[in-house]
Amino acid sequence: MFEISFIPAFKDNYIWLLCRDRQAVVVDPGDAAPVLARLAKDGLTLAGILITHHHADHQGGVGELTARALSCPPVPVFAPASESITGRTTPLDGGERLLLLGETVEALAVPGHTAGHLAYLAGDCLFCGDTLFGAGCGRLFEGTPGQMAASLATIAALPPATRIYCAHEYTEANLRFAAAVEPDNPAIAARAARVAKLRRAGLPSVPSTLAEELATNPFLRCREPAVIEAARQHGAPDQTAVAVFAALRGWRNGF
Repeated sequence: MFEISFIPAFKDNYIWLLCRDRQAVVVDPGDAAPVLARLAKDGLTLAGILITHHHADHQGGVGELTARALSCPPVPVFAPASESITGRTTPLDGGERLLLLGETVEALAVPGHTAGHLAYLAGDCLFCGDTLFGAGCGRLFEGTPGQMAASLATIAALPPATRIYCAHEYTEANLRFAAAVEPDNPAIAARAARVAKLRRAGLPSVPSTLAEELATNPFLRCREPAVIEAARQHGAPDQTAVAVFAALRGWRNGF
């Protein structure tokens, strides 16, 4: 398996760097400068770019990265087919299998945050952009609650040991919301304590595991009685997973 590390960008973005044998693939390079600096520092050659969705903080560095690479053939840029992505060379709809750095990487369609959002599964590592966060999920800018609930169900069906590499450091704030939804959930309190300690030390709270998300992330717990009741108190008209999710997402937007 390739080595995985992160490149911090902007206020709270993580650009994921996948490396093997001095070759590198980057996930969601919203800014070229820190990526170029890291490639130069570690003596790496850029071999590919994975884009989860079209927002500028996830694809804004693609043009400069591909221009500076000066490789022949050009650096491949894998990205959603249905979204406007700078420099895309390989459009994807989800379901495709790619070979990157000697590993099979599967593209998963996970619409909701945006209409064509993708996630990338490499072994037990999921690079999910803004679909799933530590203890949270992305806002619905283009998709519907039904789409996002289905996308989260796709992720929830993966093996519990799957490591979740999301694109932002939002875990502390998300855990405060999770505690409001389930104040009696000890796993949330324990995770909040662990994350607070990491952040005080200047360390990232991600990646997490899917098992941890299933135990503490309210958006993956829409069938739990306590979550259903909390959603009912915030406008859920029934107990279906989509109705519960929609009420939670609306509550979180104003939390």
